[in-house]
Amino acid sequence: MTEQIVNEALSKVMYPGFTKDIVTFGFVKDIKIEGIDVSFTVDITSSAPEVAQQITDDATRELKAVSAGKVTCNIKSPQMPKESSSKGKNIAPQVKNFLMVSSGKGGVGKSTTSVNIAISLAKQGLKVGLLDADIYGPNIPRMMGVSDIKPEVTGNKVLPLKAYGIELMSMGSLMEEGQSLMWRGAMIMKAIEQFLRDILWSELDVLVIDMPPGTGDAQLTLAQSVPVTVGLTVTTPQSVSLDDSRRSLDMFKKLNIPIAGIVENMSGFIAPDTGVEYDIFGKGTSGPMAEEFETKIIAEIPIEPSIRTGGDEGKPITFVDPTSESAKRYAVAAESIWAQIEEINANGGVDNESVQPTTPPGVSACSV
Repeated sequence: MTEQIVNEALSKVMYPGFTKDIVTFGFVKDIKIEGIDVSFTVDITSSAPEVAQQITDDATRELKAVSAGKVTCNIKSPQMPKESSSKGKNIAPQVKNFLMVSSGKGGVGKSTTSVNIAISLAKQGLKVGLLDADIYGPNIPRMMGVSDIKPEVTGNKVLPLKAYGIELMSMGSLMEEGQSLMWRGAMIMKAIEQFLRDILWSELDVLVIDMPPGTGDAQLTLAQSVPVTVGLTVTTPQSVSLDDSRRSLDMFKKLNIPIAGIVENMSGFIAPDTGVEYDIFGKGTSGPMAEEFETKIIAEIPIEPSIRTGGDEGKPITFVDPTSESAKRYAVAAESIWAQIEEINANGGVDNESVQPTTPPGVSACSV
């Protein structure tokens, strides 16, 4: 019995729910051989007992097939900070943390926030991915300057695009420009699962996920597919936006997702000629809402013309103009988000594994 024989046997053990083996993922550690007896550790990213049991059973079977004697498989659950922070199902186990960026309504700058938070996290030295899960309105490719680039396919997997130091994928990169999608909820749910399972994301510290506006199928599917570490709500100061943002925050609570904070966009206006900031739509109006949900405003992003031009031209402000006021505020927000992720990891993660659809009182659930 040799370490090579052990690795070859274990390379036939697929991580449950994924088409990649535990050796390729780098989960197998500390192989020890005494005669024909073998012991090893599998450093998995899910705390679900059925995942651990399946890996143990499959590994034992493959090693017995190559004449191993006693097989000892030590499963290491995700308790240390380097692991996936939360419990439950994880169909993208190579991703350590997931940041869900959501909003109650469209047009509040959610995609702009996702792009600039992702780049700000990468500038902290983290390995970052950006998933555009806004299936009906995929704007990330244009904002990241890759709207004319199609992803490569290797085998039955798709390689993510790369820009500004991060990996990214969007439905907009997989379809013809201007093509509309008229999909029912079930297809949206399947698409999000495939974005997580069939994209060859590398081992990421965090995957930033730009969600569609609202609180529907996409959000529930994501929470049931991966252990979302934290959620970020994007709003604007107007009351109509705040009303919808409360629904977004309430969704995080019902899905057992810790709230990283609130980003208030259009929070003031910085004149490009003078640099003076004017309060035209209101500012800080999200404060009472933040207190209500026991969170905080982590950034007040002003209207700054360079944010708009940067988004249109594929030149995010946090990368091309890092000394601007908005870029500085995005950087502070990213630092706050990562500090909270590290704290959650240090405390053993959170449990959002038992997420189920909710039916309003007086409304009967039915299948279509």
